[in-house]
Amino acid sequence: MRARLAAVLLGTALLAACGGDGGSDVATEQSALPTPAATTAEPVPCETVAPSEPARPSTSTDLSQRPVVEGTDAPPPCSLVVRDVVVGQGEEVVPGAMVEVKYVGAFYETGEEFDASWNRGDDDTLPFTAGGGNLIPGFDQGVLGMREGGRREIVIPSDLGYGPQGTGGIPGGATLVFVIDVVKVTAPA
Repeated sequence: MRARLAAVLLGTALLAACGGDGGSDVATEQSALPTPAATTAEPVPCETVAPSEPARPSTSTDLSQRPVVEGTDAPPPCSLVVRDVVVGQGEEVVPGAMVEVKYVGAFYETGEEFDASWNRGDDDTLPFTAGGGNLIPGFDQGVLGMREGGRREIVIPSDLGYGPQGTGGIPGGATLVFVIDVVKVTAPA
């Protein structure tokens, strides 16, 4: 599994070096697909909301259960929004920390899931270096400040996600929602 993840990360880095959006990619099986040609996605009207809001009651606080993302007809936020569902008590995610997370990624409007570590088994995690630039900016920024044992919902506007060009099965201009569980944090050396 780790070898496959390393291959996906390498492929993602190569795609970015060959004319990607300059951002990084969340390491998923879909991210290994070729990036579609740039499109001119219509700008989606957005709404200014507080960068940190209370969690929606529909997001489960049971970390042993796969979280479900519900769609909404509310305008998407214009900037990154984080909602702590469960505040962890362990080590804090800071730039440079090695982090292992479980996650579900879905589209904001529909709640349709596009990727989840849970699909690869209850114990499968995504390891990465916080603030290392190997993930889309909204994911990388959204986990900072979390603590081991925590669950957070992150709403990522397109400019902090895959931008107007999209990638794989993610269309250009998409607002994304990730529910992330921090399983392990190792402080930077």
